[in-house]
Amino acid sequence: MQKALLWVDRASTLAGQVCAWAIVALTALITWEVFSRYVLNIPHAWVLDAQIMLYGLLFMMAGAYTLSKQGHVRGDVLYGFFAPRTQATWDLVLYLIFFLPGIFALSYAGWIYANESMVINEQTFSPEPLPLWPYKFVIPAAGFGLMLQGIVEIIRCVICIRDGAWPSREQDVEEVDVEKLKEMVHVKDEDIAALDQYVVGKDGAQTSPANGAAQ
Repeated sequence: MQKALLWVDRASTLAGQVCAWAIVALTALITWEVFSRYVLNIPHAWVLDAQIMLYGLLFMMAGAYTLSKQGHVRGDVLYGFFAPRTQATWDLVLYLIFFLPGIFALSYAGWIYANESMVINEQTFSPEPLPLWPYKFVIPAAGFGLMLQGIVEIIRCVICIRDGAWPSREQDVEEVDVEKLKEMVHVKDEDIAALDQYVVGKDGAQTSPANGAAQ
């Protein structure tokens, strides 16, 4: 079971990492359009639509990735003080009441929405139109990814209620933990304090063991 849960975590992580390259494409596209518009005096009407599509792709496909890393906004003023079993119970209830119905509706309606768009070969309303229907399939794809990751989180809640501890999950980029970093590089607080004697003072003079007393 744990291997299956981690496999879904890895799939959500991979989808998020791949779609994150939309940031690079978006940055390059905007930079090129600014140069083309203001330097070459050759604007392109389709670029605005492409920008919106790339940003929408990034926003929608990041949902499952963020859920797998517990990165969504959470009102944890009290939640953080609860025991793991209590946390899991609250999460389970909220997943069943709000998450599953909402994501199912998103996936179902998005699939119908995208298929209708494909049937009429929908395009953007622009002097230089782009095909719109392929982009609309991002909606059910994002919904399916969120649904799959949500089921994994529900299973984790059940395991936590049974065992009293949260099961492990796939890790990715995290904020730097200074204490863990010091442990990894074998640096002690005394070593950091010893460096203070080499700090450059406000007057620009450097303090060292040789001249520390003089300064």
